[in-house]
Amino acid sequence: MSNSNGSDKNGEKRNPVDAAKRRAAFYCAEKHVSDGCHLGVGSGSTIRHFVDSLAARFKEGKLKNIVCVPTSIQTRQWLLEAGLPVSDVEQTPELDLCVDGADEIDPALNCIKGGGGCLTQEKIVQSCARRFIVVVDQSKKSSRLGEHYKNLPIEVVPFGYASVKRKIEASEGGKCVLRMAKQKCGPVVTDNNNYIIDWEIPKEGSKDWSALHTRLVVIPGVVETGLFIGVAERAYFGMEDGSVCELVKPGTTNGGSTNNGETCQQQACNGFGGRIVAPPTATNGS
Repeated sequence: MSNSNGSDKNGEKRNPVDAAKRRAAFYCAEKHVSDGCHLGVGSGSTIRHFVDSLAARFKEGKLKNIVCVPTSIQTRQWLLEAGLPVSDVEQTPELDLCVDGADEIDPALNCIKGGGGCLTQEKIVQSCARRFIVVVDQSKKSSRLGEHYKNLPIEVVPFGYASVKRKIEASEGGKCVLRMAKQKCGPVVTDNNNYIIDWEIPKEGSKDWSALHTRLVVIPGVVETGLFIGVAERAYFGMEDGSVCELVKPGTTNGGSTNNGETCQQQACNGFGGRIVAPPTATNGS
């Protein structure tokens, strides 16, 4: 089992982005996952590190009686391979915590998710949890959604994908593209046997993201959007220098963290006003 520093299990140096993700994921797991936790486990590369942290503590007897509910087939495989207890929302409908990554996150902790095609199951699991925490590297931060991640993933029923594309382009502008697979012929197929449309978010005008989500999900054929609005209580950002920056939703009191601590430099945290909860590594994440 590899650790939370910048090297993998073979001692080879990780790239800075991967090392940043790993340090943030390990910090989150150690801070917020305790004995008896019923835990929603997200999808994507950052969550693989989160699973590594859980597995190490579980095997050492430092973490007991947890139950993990995955948001994708891939995450379920990771959990099983790590020897962690796995359940689903039918058997474990109420969760203490859900931890997931994001493709983009703004200062209010609103997120765009779905780059990996798991948005619907991610949103279902998140909705079953009392608390939702996002773990990302610093490249996922933006001053507003759509600044860096230009497309909004939308899961659609295959039969209706063409009509959904036309209706979104007519009512909201922009361009919709059916996401194509890279290692098979044809479109990406989700764990729910649906398609993904990537809608290029129009640059003009401000966005009421909650209202936009509401308009999109009522279009016949739309299953879910990748907008996660107002649901995250905090986020952890793995920084290039090896530090971990925490941003907490105003009014959040549970989960152990307070508003005390060292304020992140504006350059390091991009003006988010978060705080450093883990100091820089001596070798910049290596």
